[in-house]
Amino acid sequence: MSTARQSRSAELLDPPRSSPDLDVRDLEQRTRLMRIVTRLIAVSDLGSREIARRAGLPMQKISDLLAGKLEHLSIDELRLVHRTIEQQGATH
Repeated sequence: MSTARQSRSAELLDPPRSSPDLDVRDLEQRTRLMRIVTRLIAVSDLGSREIARRAGLPMQKISDLLAGKLEHLSIDELRLVHRTIEQQGATH
């Protein structure tokens, strides 16, 4: 297969993003939220396992979060963990 044909196939499989700024904004948002959530986890009375259970996420996601592996968590998962910890704080 020629190089031209290979690159054309790749373009069809992975079309260019319409706005690269959206990716940057998403990453910045997730980074900011990750910092907030990791601080909340550190001062929370709940353990990591309990936070994962209450959020309905696998424990590995919380471990990834605490290890700074941002690429393993979506913005929605980060928001879910944030709400879970905030709700725990509101009940005390």
